[in-house]
Amino acid sequence: MSNPESWYIVKRPSGHCEVVLNGNESQDQENNSEIVQQWGPFTSRSDAIARRVGLIRAGKCQPVM
Repeated sequence: MSNPESWYIVKRPSGHCEVVLNGNESQDQENNSEIVQQWGPFTSRSDAIARRVGLIRAGKCQPVM
């Protein structure tokens, strides 16, 4: 039985937010120490991206230029 994918939004110290797959951020312990805030889980990448846009509009994340 396969595990469903869980997508998260993580905020880095620079203020930028990234959409990451659940397994990807847990494997890299060095990146985990750089997570300021986290939102999720989301069932699809598109849901997480839409939420990230909302966080940028609300001023909680900086847009990537």
